[in-house]
Amino acid sequence: MRPYELLIGLRYTRAKRRNHFISFISLTSMIGIALGIVVLIVVLSVMNGFQKELRTRILGVASHVEISQFDGTLSDWAKVADSAKQNPQVVAAAPYINAQGMLSYDQGVQGALIRGIVPAQESQVVDLDKNMKAGRLADLKPGEFGIVLGVDLARSLGARLGSKVTVIAPQGQVTPAGILPRLKQFTVVGIFEVGMSVYDSGLALVNIEDAAKLYRMEDKVSGVRLKLKDIYLAPQVAEELSKTLPGDYYVRDWTTQNANFFRAVKMEKTVMFVIMFFIVAVAAFNIVSTLVMVVTDKQADIAILRTLGASPSSIMKIFIVQGTVIGIFGTLIGVAGGVALASNIDVVVPFIERVFGLHFLSKDVYYISELPSDVQSADVIAIATVSFLLSLVATLYPSWRASKINPAEALRYE
Repeated sequence: MRPYELLIGLRYTRAKRRNHFISFISLTSMIGIALGIVVLIVVLSVMNGFQKELRTRILGVASHVEISQFDGTLSDWAKVADSAKQNPQVVAAAPYINAQGMLSYDQGVQGALIRGIVPAQESQVVDLDKNMKAGRLADLKPGEFGIVLGVDLARSLGARLGSKVTVIAPQGQVTPAGILPRLKQFTVVGIFEVGMSVYDSGLALVNIEDAAKLYRMEDKVSGVRLKLKDIYLAPQVAEELSKTLPGDYYVRDWTTQNANFFRAVKMEKTVMFVIMFFIVAVAAFNIVSTLVMVVTDKQADIAILRTLGASPSSIMKIFIVQGTVIGIFGTLIGVAGGVALASNIDVVVPFIERVFGLHFLSKDVYYISELPSDVQSADVIAIATVSFLLSLVATLYPSWRASKINPAEALRYE
């Protein structure tokens, strides 16, 4: 591209006497692209933030990888844990017992998942200690029959620290009076809250030895839970362990345990990207109307340039420069504004709520009451690249039309 093509294209982007309206249209096109990019970056960042927040809360209770046998029990768990730790990605391992039960206290009765754990090892696998509202996991001592409840489960039962909760195991015992369920009284020694209803309202933790006695597991457990260095390698590690572990074991990772949930979140993010992308596309194609008006206004200039020896390709480049400048500045402003707003969403949203007296995410309805944001560079680069390419494509037709202007026709009435 020769200097005069660039200089003329840049000159056409500025208002000169009678083309103020055209420059105003150029400015609105630039602002439209910038606003579209801002909205797209903020929306995707908030979606990423929700996904990250939910993943963190889920993995605060759920392990990265679980190993069991197909009958739901595991007798040689220590050997399996040692074998799993040979994988360089495995950081820690902990045994567990999962069983269904009924919890009764006063007049309240609730069904729950009873999980037997070794507190010291469980703390190495999940971050449940950070979510304790009262008490500690370490208070689950063998033989003392202590229990830790989810906050919603404790609230529905009306239980608090020190309450005596009766756990009813569905497996019956034979007596002269018939088959009766097994009952055992546990003392509430802790309450946790992870912000996920499925856990806060349906999970109770006990010591693994107490669970084994109640459910007659003897020396067996339900399986082994693993923690990995990189949670995103969980599917790969699970596949490797299923091949390398000696024996017939069932290995599953956190992505398969919550597959439907994360698939739904990913689909929502994709749909939101497509919807917001059309906003950017509409703004970008406003450049078409802008350049068409400029071409019409500059027909005499184009004709003079052609008579002075400018080629059709040179004329085309002049208007491509003008449209590209609009696209570049719109993209840069949009990226800067979008990243700044998305990075400070935790300040901007509370300010809007205070000014207008609103509350977007009520604590009474939503488990996540604040808008999280996670700005990912890959998203920003993709948005900027696509927006710029759209702007560039939008310049092609008006530029081609300018290159086809006949100088004689253009100067006939001048």
